[in-house]
Amino acid sequence: MGGSVKDVQSKVELDDLRQSGAPIVLHFWASWCEASKHMDTVFSHLSTDFPHAHFLRVEAEEQPELSETYSVSAVPYFVFFKDGKVVDKLEGADPSGLANKVAKVAGSINPGEPAAPASLGMTAGPTILESVKELAKENGSSQTDNQVQLGPSDALKKRLQQLIDSHPVMLFMKGSPEEPKCGFSRKIVVILKDEKVKFGTFDILSDNEVREELKKFSNWPTFPQLYCKGELLGGCDIAIAMHESGELKEVFRDHGVDATGTEPGTGGISESTGLSATLISRLESLINSSPVMLFMKGKPDEPKCGFSHKVVEILTEEKVDFGSFDILSDDEVRQGLKVYSNWSSFPQLYIKGELIGGSDIVLEMQKSGELKKVLTEKRIIKKENLEDRLKNLITSSSVMLFMKGTPDAPRCGFSSKVVNALKEEGVDFGYFDILTDEEVRQGVKVFSNWPTFPQLYYKGELIGGCDIVLELRNNGELKATLSE
Repeated sequence: MGGSVKDVQSKVELDDLRQSGAPIVLHFWASWCEASKHMDTVFSHLSTDFPHAHFLRVEAEEQPELSETYSVSAVPYFVFFKDGKVVDKLEGADPSGLANKVAKVAGSINPGEPAAPASLGMTAGPTILESVKELAKENGSSQTDNQVQLGPSDALKKRLQQLIDSHPVMLFMKGSPEEPKCGFSRKIVVILKDEKVKFGTFDILSDNEVREELKKFSNWPTFPQLYCKGELLGGCDIAIAMHESGELKEVFRDHGVDATGTEPGTGGISESTGLSATLISRLESLINSSPVMLFMKGKPDEPKCGFSHKVVEILTEEKVDFGSFDILSDDEVRQGLKVYSNWSSFPQLYIKGELIGGSDIVLEMQKSGELKKVLTEKRIIKKENLEDRLKNLITSSSVMLFMKGTPDAPRCGFSSKVVNALKEEGVDFGYFDILTDEEVRQGVKVFSNWPTFPQLYYKGELIGGCDIVLELRNNGELKATLSE
């Protein structure tokens, strides 16, 4: 095999090589990604140190079929094959991890000798080690003779640990408890309030360095992230599952977090709201007077502010029957509800007695499809069959993007490029994160007869994927196509 790296041009070509049964290491990379370029240098040297394996390279954005096949959502990304089967994967710029995984798949550097222990200096040959040390030196990272540090600096690690330890219960979220900037962050805030624990928060949108480095520090790629006494519990899905099973309450109790809210922190619920029992009873009665209840300025047919008008419009589009209360007509309710809900502005939307949020959150939830999901789970609306659901998602916004991740945090280069193209053209668009719903992910491929993502639609019609969108943008035709 000669110790060289070969570029793979198609899935057929890779499948032919897999049939040989020889060890294969496949590197998905992107020319725009600096981490990919650095790891490609490491990859090239490894091909020399392990000449009995095939070292193959795929430019992820040029080979969407291969990227989709192996669920590549970020680069650099490595897939390891042995006897024609996938035996391991590695995501991110981790030279020592790559060297050790290659050694496990391809055997030792010198035939007849066992693979070395898991340290870069012992597993990799001298060429690769020297290359990685140089890479670390260029990046300003410190290293010892046998170890290379490519993660956060010591100072940043210390800052991250201090943030994590700043409160017994600490939530890294988008926005603040009073104004969450994503539905997932909002859900955890609601859960923590329901658990009646006080908690600290950090808005990761306010500090990109913390946002990016915490992902590496915690080895958790998304937000929100919930910690208890310095220990990562997980993200939104895990917090919901733990809350529903009662496990979250047990974790707080086991870690000495007082469920009555006496631990120091910010953002939690105080036992005493300062509201009279009569007012609390009245507010609860109003909130639960309709399965979907909107506290707004004005009435649905005569809103007195644009934000209230927007939420009414969204609920009407979703074909939801809802009750409403004009907070301009009763100042006691207006001021009391702010304290009761710990939410300082209006409108406020409640579903089955649970605060959903204000206009920004409701709009975001509609664009992502989460609002319809919540309404279905709460049995406000009937569950659609898949075809109807896909049609409704596709037409939920004039310009609709099915992507990996969100516009604020795309999970693949293709999605990121389409988002940037739309933003550059000043195009407003809805989106759906296909990583959150496997049924939608697979269903829309069949529905559109288009096998990869992202997919961009205009007025219910498929425009195409990344290549087509970029071509339209480069030809000056994108904005016109999306406004005909």
